[in-house]
Amino acid sequence: MFLRELSTNRLITINYYKDGLSQTCKGHVCRLDIYQQTLSLKGENEQVYSIRFSQIKEIC
Repeated sequence: MFLRELSTNRLITINYYKDGLSQTCKGHVCRLDIYQQTLSLKGENEQVYSIRFSQIKEIC
């Protein structure tokens, strides 16, 4: 259910853990890879972030 919601083309905010620290990233989902369990997010500054599903704390 939540994967369908992520595939819509709208701005989202993801709170996640990276190296034990809490990070926040805003952007549009550009790729979902369910086999490697990663999400690629294109940020507001056109930088692409790759986030593992297990690191995600909250999606707004």
